[in-house]
This record gives sequence, C-alpha cells and structure tokens, in this order.
Amino acid sequence: MNLDTDKIDNAVLALLALTLHDGDRAWKQFDWDALDRLHRKGLTDDPKNKAKSVVMTEEGLAGSAALLETQFTRTD
Repeated sequence: MNLDTDKIDNAVLALLALTLHDGDRAWKQFDWDALDRLHRKGLTDDPKNKAKSVVMTEEGLAGSAALLETQFTRTD
C-alpha cells in the first residue's frame, strides 16, 4: 500500500490538539514515524525523550488547531 505520509501527518497533527495540556504540550500516543516527521517539519520538539508528551511549536499549535477545525468539525 502506498500511503500519503503528508495526509497521515496532518491527521496526527490535528489529533494532537485533542490532547493538549499545559498550553503547548500534547501526549505523544501516535505513530513514532509520524511524530518524527512532524519534528523534522518544525511542528514539535524532538519526541525522542523520556517525557510522555511532546512540546508543540507555535507553528505546530496553529496548524493543529486549523487542521482540527477543517478536518473534523461538522457543518450542520
């Protein structure tokens, strides 16, 4: 199967918004490859540490909120 990793990264980034705490931290409960790609794109700090959460950059926070709204809200 030929997966579109950009689409996967967008979904993970959007879902990180649901686990936000302490302002800019999100629980890192997603695929490690996707979290690594988000880090390489400058959207999070390095997920490879002992913390159970990842710090999101300003760009990551903004992108996460925007993607959550565009991808997962209803248009009733």
